[in-house]
Amino acid sequence: MMRRLAVILLSGVCAACVGSAFQSGAEAPDRYRLSAPHVAAAGARLPLAVSVARPRAASSLDTERIAIVAPGSVFDYYAGARWADPAPQMLQQLLVSALAADGGFAAAVAAPSRVPTDLMLDLELRHFEAVYAGDGGPPKAVVSLQGTLVDSRRGVRVATFESEAEALASSNTRSAVVEAFDRAADRAIIDVASRTRAAAAGLRP
Repeated sequence: MMRRLAVILLSGVCAACVGSAFQSGAEAPDRYRLSAPHVAAAGARLPLAVSVARPRAASSLDTERIAIVAPGSVFDYYAGARWADPAPQMLQQLLVSALAADGGFAAAVAAPSRVPTDLMLDLELRHFEAVYAGDGGPPKAVVSLQGTLVDSRRGVRVATFESEAEALASSNTRSAVVEAFDRAADRAIIDVASRTRAAAAGLRP
């Protein structure tokens, strides 16, 4: 079941399709936050602490604006809509939440942190866009992350992996598009968390 998104600020919700996405008469944008993913228990807890770095991203994605890729490789943003935080910061928070919630690590924190950790999850955000096809239908949300797990104690790379997820919006409305982002981000984050645990499982405390 699709989870309901929390709307941080409502200023006249607009059910805008892509044809009107680039026009805005609103004085203040609507702000959206992705919901935390539901994660299953990881089993035995590793006696290791992990920190999650803020994902690096191109300036076009390191923003609160909601990115669109239209036919012809046209890159733009929805008018009158914003994420509650810049996309990399929002995903960092969700990943920390997922790693902490499943109980697989002794601790999971956002970097930088005053808490000493054994591992660092370095991230790059490669895609975080609503991609429209040329058929006039609703877009698909695409979320792509590359993760590198580093053993901070020894200064060595443990593993590098990529995680990409897509989710088709149920309609050409803004709320449906943001909900598709929620589902795609949920899958990508759960995958990153699972790969991080698997890579860390073979390390010595």
